Amino acid sequence: MKRRSFLATTIITTSGAMLPSIAMSADSLKKNSSEFYELRTYNLSSERQQKLVEDYFEKAAIPALNRIGVTNIGVFKELKPAGQTKIYALIPYSSIDAFITINQKFETDKAYKDAGAAYLNAPATEPAYDRIESSLLTAFAHMPKMNVPAKKDRLFELRRYEHATESAGKKKLEMFNDAGEIDIFKRLGFNPVFFGETIIGDHRPNLIYMVTFDDMAAHDRNWKAFGGDAEWKKISSIPDYADAKLVSHITSTFLSPLNCSQI
Repeated sequence: MKRRSFLATTIITTSGAMLPSIAMSADSLKKNSSEFYELRTYNLSSERQQKLVEDYFEKAAIPALNRIGVTNIGVFKELKPAGQTKIYALIPYSSIDAFITINQKFETDKAYKDAGAAYLNAPATEPAYDRIESSLLTAFAHMPKMNVPAKKDRLFELRRYEHATESAGKKKLEMFNDAGEIDIFKRLGFNPVFFGETIIGDHRPNLIYMVTFDDMAAHDRNWKAFGGDAEWKKISSIPDYADAKLVSHITSTFLSPLNCSQI
């Protein structure tokens, strides 16, 4: 079996079982027209680590990704961290092959290795980070490509909806894609950046999306408008779409972009 086919197959299987909610073969993953997103969370314990990771993205990772055609990389820190901030990185890929081969391409990029040396070669006694949590997502059918907002001061909200079962996750996806929930977000001015279903990562089954606001006051207004929206009330009143059935836990994280962020 060729390496790419093996890795693509690995992505859609876990412990020998097909991943729920994406009954795709390796070939169909490759042909999927939707983007894939790598979402990284860097757990840090010091300002020194934070600077190493920020410098890595600014001087090494983002330029290297841009050189091979991967653009619109988002890098964020927490708006109100509890202690040392985490750093979040959002990397879009046009295909599963682009994701699978990224490290191989980095290995042959001398400029990347030189610019990222402090991060890449950090000693075990002084690591560049504590741990990286990483997820792979596939974009929703109703928003298959990332929407990059205009560059200006803004607040980003990253939201994760966890589901008690795979079938509940499928139903919530149906609610976003087919019932019109994404359209409500757009109409009410949430300026969504992406919607993605987690196919590899923690706390599965879940979906993750990012929306933006001018400030916290705008955030509060928009979510109030969403809760009172007639179309939302119509959709959410359908018994099969009741949140109590479909969403077991919501995590909301407020983020601000780093200077190097392309989002």
